[in-house]
Amino acid sequence: MTDGLDIKLLGKDYRVACNPDERESLTAAVAFLDARLTEINTTARSSGERLAMMAALNLAHELLALKAASPETDGAMQLESNVFLARMENIESKLDVALAQSVSEP
Repeated sequence: MTDGLDIKLLGKDYRVACNPDERESLTAAVAFLDARLTEINTTARSSGERLAMMAALNLAHELLALKAASPETDGAMQLESNVFLARMENIESKLDVALAQSVSEP
């Protein structure tokens, strides 16, 4: 069963769908993303969709650089990496929905 989770990014409140067993990791992801958005907002003076895109691009670049720096040779590590990427995609889609809803609200 999916529950709702209230989150805050850059001072704005959002409600996202979240499985109970993912609450802790999603909360950690929100804290990480909020810190990154605040950092980018301070240096780039961007806002809205542009700020979100810059954060997504930076995070994707860091993830790919990390993957390139430590190539998986062990099957278990590859499986763990795939699970991590699937969870990140799940979190990303939930944040996309929340951001889309905030743009459509007055």
